[in-house]
Amino acid sequence: MGTDTEDTAGTRIGLLHRHFRDHPRTGPAERPTRRSVPGTPVNLAIIDHLTASVTEVTDHTRAVNPDATPLPERVEDVYRWYMANTAQAPEAARQRRDAVICRQQLEHALAMGDTTVIRPHRCPSCATFGLFWQEAAGRAMCVNRDCAALNGGIHRTWTLARLAYAHVAAEKSLRGCAT
Repeated sequence: MGTDTEDTAGTRIGLLHRHFRDHPRTGPAERPTRRSVPGTPVNLAIIDHLTASVTEVTDHTRAVNPDATPLPERVEDVYRWYMANTAQAPEAARQRRDAVICRQQLEHALAMGDTTVIRPHRCPSCATFGLFWQEAAGRAMCVNRDCAALNGGIHRTWTLARLAYAHVAAEKSLRGCAT
């Protein structure tokens, strides 16, 4: 996995961390409701998301490398730490690491409301660039008619984990062709 994805994932998690800590109220303005208790000053869903992301990276790193260096102070550096501490891991562990970074990069972007990160990914079934994010389903949907026709007329949907796996596998295949 190239450093571009690692840096992008680190940048996105850093933006999430800073933005939602400093600007907890985002989204459309609503008419305030009368409350007896004030609202939470931070977005707890984002805090949970950040915690889960760092925990997943930490757990995988420690499983692959029990002698890993201490976790970095800044959340933006967690993916560089992940790459450095799993560099000598078996190929399967490195491929999983790359898929985790790719998936989390997508999750961070979607948490910030950026659905355009789905469009550059190919459909794992038909390999076209016909994916759109379906917020309600929490999945990417391929709108290619030919792809749907092969699935009984039903548009296929994909989890972020499946898109990340396909992306990492395609990158690995391209690297294999280049050598």
